[in-house]
Amino acid sequence: MTWTQTLHTAWSAVRSHGLRSTLTILGILIGIAAVILTVGLGLGSQKDVSARINSLGSNLLIVTPGSTTSATGIRGGFGSNTTLKRSDAVALTSKQDAPDIAAVAPEKSTQLSLVNGTTNWTTTVTGTTASWLGVRARQLSAGQFVTDAQDAARADVVVLGADTATQLYGTTNAVGRTVTMNNVEFTVIGVLSKAGSSSSTSLDDMAVVPLSTAAEQLVGGSTRDAVNRIYIEAASAGQLSGASQEATQLLLNLHSITSASNADFTVSSQESLVSTATAVARTLTVLLTGIAALSLLVGGIGVMNIMLVSVTERTREIGLRKALGAPPWAIRRQFLVEASILGLAGGLLGCLLGVVSANTLPKLLNSTIVVSGVAVAGSVVIAVAIGLVFGVYPATRAARLAPIDALRSE
Repeated sequence: MTWTQTLHTAWSAVRSHGLRSTLTILGILIGIAAVILTVGLGLGSQKDVSARINSLGSNLLIVTPGSTTSATGIRGGFGSNTTLKRSDAVALTSKQDAPDIAAVAPEKSTQLSLVNGTTNWTTTVTGTTASWLGVRARQLSAGQFVTDAQDAARADVVVLGADTATQLYGTTNAVGRTVTMNNVEFTVIGVLSKAGSSSSTSLDDMAVVPLSTAAEQLVGGSTRDAVNRIYIEAASAGQLSGASQEATQLLLNLHSITSASNADFTVSSQESLVSTATAVARTLTVLLTGIAALSLLVGGIGVMNIMLVSVTERTREIGLRKALGAPPWAIRRQFLVEASILGLAGGLLGCLLGVVSANTLPKLLNSTIVVSGVAVAGSVVIAVAIGLVFGVYPATRAARLAPIDALRSE
């Protein structure tokens, strides 16, 4: 028999038992669709995590102060000390000492109540400089951001987060309105665009004022010159490591510290967060894909079972063909082609179901599913391979039947 005759005969055999073939294909179909969806969910979660982390700032480094130790020996957590100063942030902008650093934005934060007439709202008030908007990759929905001139003049101006503006002014345009903080009246000059949340902190519930204004009028005290953190933007992703090393060495020199192990500050990057989150997402993807692969195994067993039934039902046909001179390899090829057709049909339909589900489920689950072309193509190959692998034993069994015994069977 030629390949064309073999394919025609195999297709006729599969089609003649429509219900049985459909149930066999269904097992492979579900497994293939599950693999595509689990891989898509894994890639989607990695994409979401990267997007959320990148939304905090492009090529971002965060410098936080060290911990404190009380007279009784009780140690505070990282960031509890006041070792970082505004002068440190100014020094980090030096192109001579830190050529890999593009921009620097110090932050001084405190919790305050904002009052608008009879309405009040308690939120995080952050004092910073004009470079903060670019370093943190934020945008404005209305108005303008604080300027260097306003910072130098200690101007009483404030930029509100989207949620904070809504809480204080509802749907009314907040720009140009006034709000009171710490008995000081501030003019709203801008509103930040929505940015979602970072960990458990909302990025839309905040107020931003000039750093000098926060230091003199909102915080004051002995920690007036201290800042809570310094955000550093590297010139590019490839220069992130260099920027981290430059910032560390420069701050060690400024703080007269000779050993990095004794540093009174910590420099962390988004890179470590991305790596950790990606590793977790990858592990979950492998786990879910393994579970989905079990359904493919079940589908493969179904193919083998159906092919064994087919061999039993067609024993006399096999005996007749062998008696007419059909060699064992022709019989083996016939049943392997039938098993491959079942696998291919299940693979194609499974890919179709997986792609359709990947475009439908995100709207229901509120999650991202990325369809991988490699996963789709690989799934089809795997489906055909399953048909071949699980069809080998039934095909071999059919090829080994003796013509006389096959013709005598009932």
